[in-house]
Amino acid sequence: MYICVCKGVTDGAIREAVNNGAERMRDLKNCLGVTEQCGICACHAKEVLEQARAEKAQLRSPMPQITCLTTEQLEETDYERGCRDYSVA
Repeated sequence: MYICVCKGVTDGAIREAVNNGAERMRDLKNCLGVTEQCGICACHAKEVLEQARAEKAQLRSPMPQITCLTTEQLEETDYERGCRDYSVA
């Protein structure tokens, strides 16, 4: 979708700029020309910038640690939760 019609900037271009290091509106203005002419795009460009930064941060967050349990540990955990019957009806 076009965000800045004056400069032909799309939301994809803004997301790409964020992936390449843009962090502020000033960065978008310098690399893409956003808000240089009429300025009507400023609010929407800022929205896309914030969304893209949040998505980038989420991708960088570490994965939760995976713990390997033995069969005995799994059975103990199930027993504590009240799961005692593994028969299939």
